[in-house]
Amino acid sequence: MTGRHRDGLPYAPVYKRVWNGPARAEAERIDQAWADWTVLYSLGRRAFYAVAAWDGPRPVIVEDPTSEGLEERMREAEMIRAIRLSSRSSPAPVRRRRGGAGRPPSGARNGEVGEKRGSPGGRAA
Repeated sequence: MTGRHRDGLPYAPVYKRVWNGPARAEAERIDQAWADWTVLYSLGRRAFYAVAAWDGPRPVIVEDPTSEGLEERMREAEMIRAIRLSSRSSPAPVRRRRGGAGRPPSGARNGEVGEKRGSPGGRAA
């Protein structure tokens, strides 16, 4: 059997290496400061990631190599979400047709419209 922990021998002390400690600490700080986000630091990609915790049709994930850039992307994502939510909650604009021809007024009956247009079912004017 090979390795540091053989049967019958004491455990050898191993130095615990903290990879990118400052970047991971910065990710933890951002994670605590932004309640609606989960922030991570990827050792393999050397980038910060944030995953939004709000409901939506798709997950919102932003990425940036710097913590400042990540926070800016998070602000942008929140602004886009706020704009979309406000546009959904505001009443839809009323569409009006140009020109008076085409559709009868909502209270008109078919016979009245036929008379005005001179259709075969209406009276001669």
